[in-house]
Amino acid sequence: MRRVCLTLPTHRACTGTITAIAEEAAYGAREFGAEVHLLILDSSPAPVLAEHRQAVAALATSPGVTVHHLDEEEQRAFLREVATRSAGDSASANRLLELMLPSRVSYGACTNRAFLIAQALGCTSVHRRDSDSRYQDADGEPVFPLHQELTYLGQRADDVRKSAKRSKLPPGSGDRRVAVAGGSFVGEMSVDVAEIRDLDPDTYGELVGLSLPEGSPAIWRNHLIDASFRGAGNGTFDGDHATLAPISPMRVDMCNVALDHEVYRRVPLPPATDTIGTDYFLLHLTHDARLPGLQHNRHIVNFHTEERRTDAGFLAYQVRFAKFLLAKAYLNTVYARTAAAGDALLDAEGRIRASAVAGFVRDSVDLDRTDVDRRLDVIDRAYRRLGGRYTTVAGTLADRRSRLLDEARDDMADFAHLMDHWEALTGASAEAGLAVTR
Repeated sequence: MRRVCLTLPTHRACTGTITAIAEEAAYGAREFGAEVHLLILDSSPAPVLAEHRQAVAALATSPGVTVHHLDEEEQRAFLREVATRSAGDSASANRLLELMLPSRVSYGACTNRAFLIAQALGCTSVHRRDSDSRYQDADGEPVFPLHQELTYLGQRADDVRKSAKRSKLPPGSGDRRVAVAGGSFVGEMSVDVAEIRDLDPDTYGELVGLSLPEGSPAIWRNHLIDASFRGAGNGTFDGDHATLAPISPMRVDMCNVALDHEVYRRVPLPPATDTIGTDYFLLHLTHDARLPGLQHNRHIVNFHTEERRTDAGFLAYQVRFAKFLLAKAYLNTVYARTAAAGDALLDAEGRIRASAVAGFVRDSVDLDRTDVDRRLDVIDRAYRRLGGRYTTVAGTLADRRSRLLDEARDDMADFAHLMDHWEALTGASAEAGLAVTR
């Protein structure tokens, strides 16, 4: 029986999402005969964690669905065992543990933990959702992305080509397996920059433009700026439309994505802390390697939690956005090399050559910091120009300037280190296994 991992990482209250994702898990087991492991990785504070435990306990038992609700201590115990198995000595194990479960928010690390636990559970794919999203409805029924993910993921591309609405597979890739399946979102922008766009469109374009590769033609650059973080707009589901092709990271969202184990057991995500967007690394990689993907229109509804609307939440998120723009100085150099490598990123069996990718990441650590300094200057001027509470953000960034510049570089060094140990970690996870919790 096919075994898959549907995962929800969270650090905030989301009892409604827990109930909804359990329904998606039951759907996958019922409609596809899959063994679905629903994995909730919970970093919430104690009162919220208690609410979540009650919500999980109240879930109806569904045939084919096993629920794992792990708080940080339970995650840490598993990760320590795996790191010790793979590293051999306590110092190395401790460093890996810090990268896998840092004390600060890490979009990449939480998904990396799901990858390792999926390996321990013997799953062939990971399907990620987020706590600040919900499903669309059509004819009174929820529109579950799992339907398209389980239909296509892991299948030989030529075998499912005819069932897709469109196919744009590169020549010679029909024998490869579908490595990623994803949709986008409708509703509020995925990043808290709508207010910036409304206040000053030029400043918005200047900031968002920092996320794009240098040297992009102006007309294309303007299109990308306009499309960034907007997902699929405000459309509604009108029946399945699927395209079989290498998926652009611009076309999917990490709240609505699934990856085959042949991808994530070889390469992890960057474990950078307090930095949005770094969890899209594997989407860039699979696209540049020209691996088949399935882009579908079962978009998830995105919304912003109340916490993100508070002064503290606003400041924290804007700092994460700024750190993302600094990180892109390094990431874009890696993406330029993966795009140039193309099929050379794959071995003879069509699997990603992790050593090649790790080399690109390691080389990026030595990037001249002039561009990173310039980016921070642009961000500082932009926020001061916006005024109001954005001036507070600019002051915070100025106070942390030296640390932010160091962290942008050190995050890539940490990523290279994790990549060097990743296949040993995934192997140790498969050996360790995970006790069934429900």
